[in-house]
Amino acid sequence: MRKQHLLLVDGMALLFRAFFATSVTGQYMVNSKGVPTNAVQGFMKHLLLAVRKTTPTHVAVCWDMGNHTFRNEIYPSYKGNREAPPVELIPQFDLAKEVSEAFALPNIGVVGYEADDCIGTISNIEKKDRKVTILSGDHDLLQLLDDQIDVMLLKKGYGNYQFQTIQSFYDEFKITPRQFIDVKALMGDASDGYPGVKGIGEKTALKLIHQYHSIEGILDNIQHLTPSQRKKIEQDLDMLHLSRRLAEIHREVPLKWNIDEAIIKGLSSEAIHIVESLELKSVRRMLMEMERQEEIKRA
Repeated sequence: MRKQHLLLVDGMALLFRAFFATSVTGQYMVNSKGVPTNAVQGFMKHLLLAVRKTTPTHVAVCWDMGNHTFRNEIYPSYKGNREAPPVELIPQFDLAKEVSEAFALPNIGVVGYEADDCIGTISNIEKKDRKVTILSGDHDLLQLLDDQIDVMLLKKGYGNYQFQTIQSFYDEFKITPRQFIDVKALMGDASDGYPGVKGIGEKTALKLIHQYHSIEGILDNIQHLTPSQRKKIEQDLDMLHLSRRLAEIHREVPLKWNIDEAIIKGLSSEAIHIVESLELKSVRRMLMEMERQEEIKRA
């Protein structure tokens, strides 16, 4: 019996990456109804190629549900430095979910939480019974690495990935995925808008965690730090603890989840219809090419 394998897709990461890869040159791929489709088409191309690469038995897509989450409740400036999405992208959020649904892929999202939190919750549930692979471009998800959880990070272009396992992550950084949360708390995250400890960057954060293993270990040995490091941490102690809460992916989201709904099914008439009705020409070409390759294998 084939071992079960769940592919969890960070829908927001794929959609944004696909949009900005083509919007720079103004290639919005507007269909005959005047609706831009560049992000949706790129999103589906990323997804289909990842499915072909990993051959999962189950697939689900996770989404942010608005800009405001529980992290904004504890730190109002969280992601406050990000600009509003371009007008050409806005209608494609719902379109991407419609296309996913037509391909019989469950869309998972909970108001007040990020897609990362949904991915963390589902992977934590499913790792006991099956392998889990996370597809994203977001390095924050590396904190979820486990013996049964791998991460595929999107690289430039389509079909190019950096595969990370718990072992490869340790080999590269010499820390565990859980320690990565403390590194993020120390160094902060400019893209998410929280500072961590001012004056401590990635290099120093990694060095401190290598030496003292955790934030608690650092604080227990704060008298052994350099005068500069000690001063910085003591001045930003509250922000350090807050940054760790912001950096950590929440793994107990109250979401509706049924693994059986994520079973991969064959290409349905609904999927073909939505590809045709939205005029997703590049997706249609990819599906035709994938079908030709399957026919060659069967011959």
